[in-house]
Amino acid sequence: MAKAIMIQGTMSNAGKSLFAAALCRIFRQDGYSAAPFKSQNMALNSFITSEGLEMGRAQAMQAEAAGIEPSVLMNPILLKPTTDVGSQVIVNGEVMGNMRAAEYFKHKKKLVPHIMSAYNKLAEKHDIIVIEGAGSPAELNLKSDDIVNMGMAKMAHAPVLLVGDIDRGGVFAQLIGTVMLMEEDEKKYMKGLVVNKFRGDRALFDDGVKILEEKSGKPVVGVVPYVKCDIDDEDSLSEKLSGQAGGIIDIAVIRLPRISNFTDFDAFAQYEGVGVRYVGSAEELGQPDLVIIPGTKSTITDMKFLRESGIEAAVKKLASKNIPVFGICGGFQMLGKIISDPDNTECGGEIGGMGLLDIKTVFSAEKIRRQVSGTINKVDGVFSGLSGAPYEGYEIHMGRSGAEAAVVNSGNVYGSYIHGLFDSDGISQCIVDALYNSKGIVRGEKALGRHEYREMQYDILADAVRRNVDMDMIYRIIEQGI
Repeated sequence: MAKAIMIQGTMSNAGKSLFAAALCRIFRQDGYSAAPFKSQNMALNSFITSEGLEMGRAQAMQAEAAGIEPSVLMNPILLKPTTDVGSQVIVNGEVMGNMRAAEYFKHKKKLVPHIMSAYNKLAEKHDIIVIEGAGSPAELNLKSDDIVNMGMAKMAHAPVLLVGDIDRGGVFAQLIGTVMLMEEDEKKYMKGLVVNKFRGDRALFDDGVKILEEKSGKPVVGVVPYVKCDIDDEDSLSEKLSGQAGGIIDIAVIRLPRISNFTDFDAFAQYEGVGVRYVGSAEELGQPDLVIIPGTKSTITDMKFLRESGIEAAVKKLASKNIPVFGICGGFQMLGKIISDPDNTECGGEIGGMGLLDIKTVFSAEKIRRQVSGTINKVDGVFSGLSGAPYEGYEIHMGRSGAEAAVVNSGNVYGSYIHGLFDSDGISQCIVDALYNSKGIVRGEKALGRHEYREMQYDILADAVRRNVDMDMIYRIIEQGI
């Protein structure tokens, strides 16, 4: 059976996911078979395994860092918020149903056997399991029947490293306060602290390390700098969603209220001169070179948002001027004529779409989940160069639109159900080249293949963490356990 190390955080977005990914890559570099695990993930970024099962995108990313195939065993429970107080509950990759938060809180203890079955199967196959927590272990109102933070640490007998985010301020209160709020039987699991996202001269924080160790009674395992690497972010707290990146090529992604799988567009960030920005209003949209409408967990609700905010009218005006528009999954559905949810699969009702593509979408209770690959059908317009290009990706959707083609288009309006489409070698490069050509600019640079680029980013992250944490101490913590 594998040994374990657990990464918990003082808050959401403290950097747990990336730190766990870094450890997965470091263990791989050091010759170990490592695997990520998160008992319960709440996120709209998801991934479909080769078996057609749905799991959190963050654990798929961590598996890639570890050099292994993603498995639903790495994330047995996925919660996909559908409203402010409810989520679709996915267990072992299959939809269990929709639950309100209070209902799920009462039910979740019944899911422990699923969690431990997945964990034990994973532990039989690997040397080290890197477990990730969620939110903060010091959320006292949620500690009863906890299955993802200290509750998970106890079930797996896993030593814990606590990660604090110094960039957001208050790191002493974050780390010391969290340790102080632990129960006595929990403190023995807490083996070390990590100060994350540090900027500036590390030597100036030497006194800070001493203060943290004296007041918490726990060693500081490392002070990790703010690492600039292009790796999938966990959720809607991602800094990418608030960034206003500039460039020769301006790609505007509509920030839908229930945006899902926004990592679909990370591929464009690797091209010099290309800026990807997320916009939430018609005023912010401006005059981009490409508009992308992403996926959503609630297509009808977010279609209403586009209409009421004026974004729909602004996008249609741009489309009338031959500015290309590309919709993915829910965004694809919104570009059609009708979106209907007769069985209340998401929110119920019917609404007219933008009418830019000749499709009609009807939702049903059965979710389509599958990996896909092939070559893109013949398309016209500015992105005609995509015709015949090989692709691979995955589909996750409740709606059917009667569209069999990988990419549907009408003029310069395009749509696809395929998540990860732009990660396919040649797809994003073809789009970027076409946008440059439309400006009369020939792009000389040839980008790395997407896989090679991602591998390089994982190594950048791992090298930064290795240089700034005491890996010998981490290995001792793993070996000694609880």
